[in-house]
Amino acid sequence: MPLPDPALVVLVGASGSGKSTWAASRYRVDEIVSSDALRGVVGSGEHDLDASADAFAMLEQVVAARLGRRLTTVVDTLGTDATRRRAWREAARAAGLPAVAVVLDTPAAVCRSRNSRRDRPVPARILTSQLAAVTATVEILAAEGWQVVRVAPELSRPGEVAEVGPSATAATPATAPTAAGASRLRGVVLQLSSFPADGDLLGWLRDMAAAGEEAGLAGLALMDHLIQIPQVGRAWDPIPEPWVTLGALAASTTRLQLGTLVTPVTFRAPGITAKAAATLSALSGGRAFVGVGAGWWEREHAAYGLGFPSARVRLDAMEQGIETMKALWAPGTKAYVGQRVSLPETTSYPRPATEIPVLVGGGGDRTLGIAARLGDGCNVPSDEVGLAKVARYLTLVELAGRDPSTVHATVLDLPLVGRDRDDVWSRVERHRGRTAAATFAARHHAGTANEHAARLAGLAGQGVTTVFVAPVGLDRPEDVLALAPLTSTFG
Repeated sequence: MPLPDPALVVLVGASGSGKSTWAASRYRVDEIVSSDALRGVVGSGEHDLDASADAFAMLEQVVAARLGRRLTTVVDTLGTDATRRRAWREAARAAGLPAVAVVLDTPAAVCRSRNSRRDRPVPARILTSQLAAVTATVEILAAEGWQVVRVAPELSRPGEVAEVGPSATAATPATAPTAAGASRLRGVVLQLSSFPADGDLLGWLRDMAAAGEEAGLAGLALMDHLIQIPQVGRAWDPIPEPWVTLGALAASTTRLQLGTLVTPVTFRAPGITAKAAATLSALSGGRAFVGVGAGWWEREHAAYGLGFPSARVRLDAMEQGIETMKALWAPGTKAYVGQRVSLPETTSYPRPATEIPVLVGGGGDRTLGIAARLGDGCNVPSDEVGLAKVARYLTLVELAGRDPSTVHATVLDLPLVGRDRDDVWSRVERHRGRTAAATFAARHHAGTANEHAARLAGLAGQGVTTVFVAPVGLDRPEDVLALAPLTSTFG
């Protein structure tokens, strides 16, 4: 589909995405206004970052002059600066020209590969930041009023661009429960629960997250505990604070959804959790979710000087906490008066980049009711009892007047995954301890990745939208890569 001409065309893409190549193949040199090229004009070369301010000042002058004469103007920058985009769009509108945002849908791995071959590569952490910023930008372009056109990396010849949707006149509120928002977390999410006691913890986490992205997983979750739980390891085994850790992983990932499974309401005031999650959303380009629970392990509360009230009081606190978080994430700073919570103001910045799903952990009757009325999903075990609770949860969602397609029905799965039958049983023997081999294998559905994929397909057929997997013996990136066949279950 040919682009309008004359028009304002703003390119959106990270370094290495192919913006300059795409523009040069379609437009005359005089029609392209490039921040890199202008750094070469006013500085010592296109990599002279000290000349950036002067280069962008000149870029704004050139763009304004060309649009004022109703000439096609192609702006070749990252395209992630919202203030500049607004000014360019308003100038185009004043000149009566259409405003088009061309998004280079180039995979992160391709950008990184191209970048590494450059004489002056962009530092890896900066490129990661660019990729996250582009992801966040793409989600709001239509709402800003742009005609959005996406270009796949193989579509690099004239005439091979496809428009993916009309402009929108208003953004959907970040907290509105929509089917599109619900789909962001759907799939297979890796839960990390055991961590190395020695070596580079951050390096290990980055490697595991990178393997998750390569394997096509939908996200990565961390438990929120103060002491390692006995179901996983010894009390003195390391278990890092999740929100600090997720913030570090936001800088080294570009696609994974990041969140907790689950944060007890007894650990932090809900407003503090809301602030942490909103910041993670802003830093990651809208990839945050929050798992929330009433808390269950009295020992860690006592060890850290935290109160551990009755189950009824903790569930009351969970209801209040969910309402508080959603009030603080909503637009505006006005006072909030709700059914359970009253706040004199809701001043909380940065706001989340997109909707933050709240998953309620637990399968008790009251917990499922809270999830159905206030949350965006529930999380229960993947066994037969858990699946019955999934069905109950979806029924309660309907009874609450909500559309089940807009919520997350999630389960926690603890599989043992091997390369082949011999490797499966070798892993069973290595990890079963004093449990009988057959019992341990059955408990963890011991099998190959393809066998687990078939089993997860059965879960999807029973209404499950997301599976959090915490595989037995997961300690290397290769173990994460082995989960790739599971991702085909949910598309």
